[in-house]
Amino acid sequence: MKCIKCGTDNKLKDRTANKGRCVKCNHPFAFEPTSMGKAKITDPMFAKVLSEISGNNSLFFTPKQLFYFLNLRLGSKSFASVFSSLFVYLFWSLVIGFGLANFTSGNQEIVALALFIFNSFYIFNIFQNSDSQKLNPKIRRANARVLQIIGIIILGGGISASILVITSFYAFTLSVIMGMVSIYLGTQQLQNPGLSTQEFLFSQNEFENWVNRWRQINGLIIKILPSPREDNTLTTFNPDVTAYSFDRLVVCDRATIAQLLIANNFHFENNCAILSITGYPQGIFETMMQMLRRNPDLKVYALHDCSPQGISLVHHLRTSPKWFQDNNIAIIDIGITPRQIIAAKGRMFIQYSPESAQAAKKLTGEIRQNLSAEEIEFLESGKFVELESFTPQKLIQILQKGIAGNQNIESDDSGLFLAGDTGNDMYVVQSFG
Repeated sequence: MKCIKCGTDNKLKDRTANKGRCVKCNHPFAFEPTSMGKAKITDPMFAKVLSEISGNNSLFFTPKQLFYFLNLRLGSKSFASVFSSLFVYLFWSLVIGFGLANFTSGNQEIVALALFIFNSFYIFNIFQNSDSQKLNPKIRRANARVLQIIGIIILGGGISASILVITSFYAFTLSVIMGMVSIYLGTQQLQNPGLSTQEFLFSQNEFENWVNRWRQINGLIIKILPSPREDNTLTTFNPDVTAYSFDRLVVCDRATIAQLLIANNFHFENNCAILSITGYPQGIFETMMQMLRRNPDLKVYALHDCSPQGISLVHHLRTSPKWFQDNNIAIIDIGITPRQIIAAKGRMFIQYSPESAQAAKKLTGEIRQNLSAEEIEFLESGKFVELESFTPQKLIQILQKGIAGNQNIESDDSGLFLAGDTGNDMYVVQSFG
């Protein structure tokens, strides 16, 4: 592992002998991958992750965004092993088959039994990978297809060898059984509705320990945001300023997302106000709402998680007297919506929780009427996607694209469709990202 201070490559014995420090500059290593279990992190890797998520230290990010990003980075390392698994399988099948045939003087039953045991172990291992929610859906689907391919190889190669080479009915039977089982398992996994959901490779406690360890060794992580601070101290505005109003407002379902956008100057660069549904930032919330309500041309952009709570954001904006009840303004649902996730075909980090499923079943009829049957089924299955699963750069790009692409909502825009029939015009963006 290379030292991030001087670039010296330290082997394990060097790190061990020097008590976890660089042999050249004596800088301590924050991580020791050999003692970290499955989630192996090196100092250069963590430094690169911090640089990438912050756009080379140009963007602020939340701790949860780092949590997601690190998980995705570690998970992507498993993808290369999927492609190599077929090569490994074919190599060891030939080694075991021909090796035992020579060693046992061609004893067909022993060779067939040994291959059966090897195939059973290998298929079980691939099946576990296809069923593990610790791996992302792309890797799990690839493992399921490997199961199907191995099954075809066993059927074709095993049956041919049992008839033409070793002439064994015993070997023929085992080949048919094993091949059909492998194909069946792979097919079942590809049809498994739970294949789209994913779990984290490591716990929140582990992640916090890693971040704290990094800070102790290498100092503060400059671009990571603290928890949003509630400040109820009212900010005093110049009367000339309050006479002005933004034409656009972004409302987030979480204060952390509003804080992220404000910290990265999204409001300045895109000439829009940013608030959270919880009233963040508290010091300017009431004054800002007074300014916004005076603008008849105001367009509101809703940005939220794909969850029962997030999906309720637009309805709350339309019906709450604190927001835009009885106001004839256009509300554009940027997302994330279930239809956007379904259209993305597995490219998002989809999670599951029974609490989310229960909350979805309690959604009111007014909210449900703007959802398709497929979207309701998605939510009631307990699936959800968080905005913080996207990097700051990606999230900002998506929001900018959503605002820029919908400047004139009266035009024929295939990226929007009108939903709802209750006073306010409510538009839904078809895709997210």
